[in-house]
Amino acid sequence: MAAWDLSVTVEELGPQAPPLKISVTSDLHIGGVILRVVEKSQIQRDWSDHALWWEQKQQWLLKPSWTLDKCGIHADARLCLTSQHKPLRLRLPSGITLRLRACFSSPVFRSVTGICRLLSEHLFICALAGSIPKLANGMPAFFAEAAETEAVYKMLVVSQPAPAPETIAKLYRTTNITEKAHINSRWLDSSRSLLQQGVKENDKLILRFKYYTFHDIVPQADAVRVTQLYEQARWAVLLEDTECTEEEMMVFAALQYHIGKVSLTEQFVASCPAMEDLDSALQCLEVKMEGESMSTQETMTAPELHDYLKIFRPKRLTLKGYKQYWFTFKETTISYFKSKEESCKEPIQQMSLKGCEVAPDVSVAGQKFCIRLLIPGPEGMNEVYLRCEHEQQYSRWMAACRLASKGKTLADSSFSSEVQSIQSFLAMQKTTPSTNTAQTDESINTHSLVSPRYQKKYKPKQVLTPRILEAYQNVAQLSLTDAVQRFLQIWQALPDFGLAYIVVRFKGCRKDEVLGIANNRLIRIDLSVGDVVKTWRYNTMRQWNVNWDIKQVAIEFDGNVNIAFSCVTADCKIVHEYIGGYIFMSTRGREQSNTLNEELFHKLTGGHEAL
Repeated sequence: MAAWDLSVTVEELGPQAPPLKISVTSDLHIGGVILRVVEKSQIQRDWSDHALWWEQKQQWLLKPSWTLDKCGIHADARLCLTSQHKPLRLRLPSGITLRLRACFSSPVFRSVTGICRLLSEHLFICALAGSIPKLANGMPAFFAEAAETEAVYKMLVVSQPAPAPETIAKLYRTTNITEKAHINSRWLDSSRSLLQQGVKENDKLILRFKYYTFHDIVPQADAVRVTQLYEQARWAVLLEDTECTEEEMMVFAALQYHIGKVSLTEQFVASCPAMEDLDSALQCLEVKMEGESMSTQETMTAPELHDYLKIFRPKRLTLKGYKQYWFTFKETTISYFKSKEESCKEPIQQMSLKGCEVAPDVSVAGQKFCIRLLIPGPEGMNEVYLRCEHEQQYSRWMAACRLASKGKTLADSSFSSEVQSIQSFLAMQKTTPSTNTAQTDESINTHSLVSPRYQKKYKPKQVLTPRILEAYQNVAQLSLTDAVQRFLQIWQALPDFGLAYIVVRFKGCRKDEVLGIANNRLIRIDLSVGDVVKTWRYNTMRQWNVNWDIKQVAIEFDGNVNIAFSCVTADCKIVHEYIGGYIFMSTRGREQSNTLNEELFHKLTGGHEAL
């Protein structure tokens, strides 16, 4: 074969050095090209981490046995011999920025897996199943090997002090759902490498939990992960990424204040070694193992709820205000009758709560205990409010509604823990004024505890500080571990928890709408008013496809329901990766081995290039 010159830039020679020209033939393999370039550079060093980067094609040449001809490389190709691992700056949820070496040649999925193993947390892919790491001095043995790594560990597991008010004021916060949607356009593609996506050496990236489904957490060794999750939740509330009520905000503020105080003297310690996943942690350690037999079940029939409640339908002109009826809750269906005596007859109406949206409408101070339901119907979502008489009744019915929305019945083992969780949260919201001198604690930085909306509402510190301290009286006895888990539990119960927004255009529609992507459902939202139009559960999804040519996502659900949309604020690959990622997470459980099925993840999330 005829020989020809190939130009290769060598990173180690410096940015101003001209490319090296080597004589090659088309049947020379990539490994031979690297060998000739190294010999001509005359640099004595370890070249094992280096590989060829093809600049025009934006791709790595990682198969050393492939020939230049097989790779499609000709004399006009511009190649660069560069290291595969490069320094990167990562900003964690706590605000700490770490400088570490990351793989720039592997798919982002694999690169982040390596980073997360190093940090003993699983932010991006959310969970690496495995056995409990060996502990030393209360921390994973890896961090106890040297004073430097021990210092890093302690920095990662301690909640960071809040920045100054003027610093917080400069932090970016979204003001509407469209701005929230634009943030989700910035996720990196898991199937492609960092260098392929324009990330350069020493660039700064943000590491965040992306998928809000958590498995295989081992509290004894996952202090870093739980702490970073708390920090992400905390800033989501403070920067108003996640909406909450005023009473909820005061509880969040009190818990933050308490966590900040006890973090100075107390270490994060798991209080329940049997807890195996974060869902258990977020339910305050009150859920036993999922497979535990229900030995306490008193009857062989499924339990039911019966009560007088009040119902209100805002969009129905025939029913003005709340009206009392006799309600029964059986399986996942609510039925109501004119009175208890008529419950043996046909109900006035039955409402199946499978796939519905459930949100609290509560004011403990005002003794208002309402449940807001958005129930799927042929023409969209039907809005219904149920009003309970007292918090005990509310706790039972709210827990039942939450379970039913997920397709679970009152017989589910998590029902009692859900009730207790709701009751404990309501107890936190009760004000208990005290004459203690702490009521005028001037050390509270309210800007780091309360979102701007409530800062504006209660500008005088004399008003906001006492309210936080009143709520603090209800959480002051919690340990650091319990306080962090309680914060996460309340965050998880918020209606907006874990929602990623994308502005889309549904097929056949003339206006833009918002697609909300959660860990178990897709939500269609009216962009102009923010109302939920329709909800689709993943467990009713039959298939989804992406037309990469026209950038359109098509999804088929049970009942011959088909939807299609194009993405406005993000590439359709991001939506595809979200859906595929959540489907992937649903295939994992406690019984999984310590290997992560990367091939399955890429099959579910990768584009046509990955396949």
